[in-house]
Amino acid sequence: MRNHPVFHILRYAVGLIFVAAGLNGYFVFWGLEPFLPESPEALELLGTGYLLVMEKSVELIGGLLLLWGRFIPLGLAALFPLTINIAAFHLFRDPQLLLPVLGLTAAHLYLLWVIRDRYRPLFVYRL
Repeated sequence: MRNHPVFHILRYAVGLIFVAAGLNGYFVFWGLEPFLPESPEALELLGTGYLLVMEKSVELIGGLLLLWGRFIPLGLAALFPLTINIAAFHLFRDPQLLLPVLGLTAAHLYLLWVIRDRYRPLFVYRL
């Protein structure tokens, strides 16, 4: 299933989205004009300090891992809490981008489902 073209298309799409969002956040942090529109509510929540840098760093690194094609399970696992948080944020605070975010969430869940066998060892109980 990992060799299915849909998997690779979605992997590249999710990776590109997170790389673009991560770089865009650094533009905001450096005081430059971002190349993608920023949510004022998100900037109010994150500020322009360390929290913004931490989130955007995880987005950038996770997205690069997906684009690179190595450590895909690590990239997806690192990005999943952000994806859920972004979906909740747009559901409750800024519904303007809710539909694209739900698409991102669905794509992320699909990718996790396809490689679910990679996560099985995490759920084995051992003493």
